[in-house]
Amino acid sequence: MRREALVRISVANAPCSWGVVEGFASGQPGPGYAQVLDEMAAAGYAGTELGDWGFMPTDAETLRAELAGRRLALVGAFVPVALADAASHAPGEADAARVARLLAQVAPPESLDGAPFLVLADDSGTDPTRTRMAGRLGPSQGLSEGQWRTFVEGAQRIADAVRRQTGLHTVFHHHCGSYVETPAEIETFLGLTDPDLIGLCFDTGHYTYGGGDALDGLRRFGERVWHVHLKDCDGAVAERARGEGWDYFEAVRNGIFCELGKGQVDFPALLEELANRRYQGWIVVEQDIAPGTGTPFESAQRGRTYLRGLGL
Repeated sequence: MRREALVRISVANAPCSWGVVEGFASGQPGPGYAQVLDEMAAAGYAGTELGDWGFMPTDAETLRAELAGRRLALVGAFVPVALADAASHAPGEADAARVARLLAQVAPPESLDGAPFLVLADDSGTDPTRTRMAGRLGPSQGLSEGQWRTFVEGAQRIADAVRRQTGLHTVFHHHCGSYVETPAEIETFLGLTDPDLIGLCFDTGHYTYGGGDALDGLRRFGERVWHVHLKDCDGAVAERARGEGWDYFEAVRNGIFCELGKGQVDFPALLEELANRRYQGWIVVEQDIAPGTGTPFESAQRGRTYLRGLGL
């Protein structure tokens, strides 16, 4: 491992590792933001993403103080928009701009090696077929040529508004259950979008469950990767999910995204590839779990220890 090339990579975590996951209809009580930030800092992480709007304080001064008191940077925020629906573009732009303004007020982009990023994603709950078939999608469940045009117009409209209004850059997060899940769909999206306007948030777990090999994906799309989510994928759970026809949320409830180093993703090789590419910036450890499940703090600790063992 080229350790000297990894020193410019900083390691964050995200509220989704504590079960704060957009899209789950759950009656389970979740932890508050103070507990999540306390545990994130205690586990050895240097930054966090925002989580669902309203989970953390939305007043910039308050949020800045909460993060500073724990020596945590704010490195991004996940914003889902139903991009294939043209009627969602205007409200999606407004939501993204609201989030981006908060990010820029709390952590100006020039202070964090390009972060924070507006992490734009397709809303994975808008098409029941895509949600139901996550992890085993075929071309017949994809977008038509006209739908792709609408999708890309929405993504670029939002990224342009975010840059003009706040100076922040936008990365697109491919996501299981959404219209951009498979390697082929990622390739199509990147081929249709402006590489100076939208980068890729490369998520190793979603790429794996979506039918790809994460190392191959990083090599294939690395020129567009501005932000990285490190997530593992349990191969046995993936096989069972496909065999039993679980939807995306059922797969998450059953642990499709396991602790780092316990699944299919080859993290030593991925970090070597990032070093070879001289990637500088943030990686965000994520272990999406259903609300009220798992051992978030202990898992976060083990994940940080695992990455330290790899030189990060």
